[in-house]
Amino acid sequence: MKPSVTLESLIHEIRGEKVILDSDLARIYGVATRVLNQAVKRNQERFPKDFMFSLTRDEIKSMSQSVTSLARLKFSKEVRAFTEHGALMAANVLNSAEAVKMSVHIVRAFIKQRELIASQAEILKKLAQMDAKLLKHDEALRMIWRELQPLLTPASQSPKPEIGFHVREEGSPYKVSKKKEHRI
Repeated sequence: MKPSVTLESLIHEIRGEKVILDSDLARIYGVATRVLNQAVKRNQERFPKDFMFSLTRDEIKSMSQSVTSLARLKFSKEVRAFTEHGALMAANVLNSAEAVKMSVHIVRAFIKQRELIASQAEILKKLAQMDAKLLKHDEALRMIWRELQPLLTPASQSPKPEIGFHVREEGSPYKVSKKKEHRI
């Protein structure tokens, strides 16, 4: 296995299960894929459907198209997917020192992924709680705004009575001509 490839990157989700593919598992255990598959066939009673299952042709196609490192899958006749328990059982049927040693690392990688998913679920739960609090605060702020709105807008002001004595002259009852008179 290349040092740049992590075990976590080899774990995929298929049919709602976290699995590792037979070719990746064989590489980790230091055996050929055909050797791993032969050992599984000889010990089929140890691999129920919740430990290992074969991928359909459509699943193989979609995986080879979506994950570029899995493009090699499209030429495979059969691809098996091993769950955490299936990967551990494969190490037992291979019974090589490398397989036993690496099975511990694989189980730890599956555990790490479960912990990551659990922590994400906890974060999502906390975000939902914060969202509920914010909605309550938003409603309270809207209510305060509605209550303040009448206080912020000035009331319509009626004209104030004028203070003091004011003389109001009315127009003269006669008409004064504004033409200039000529005097002789």
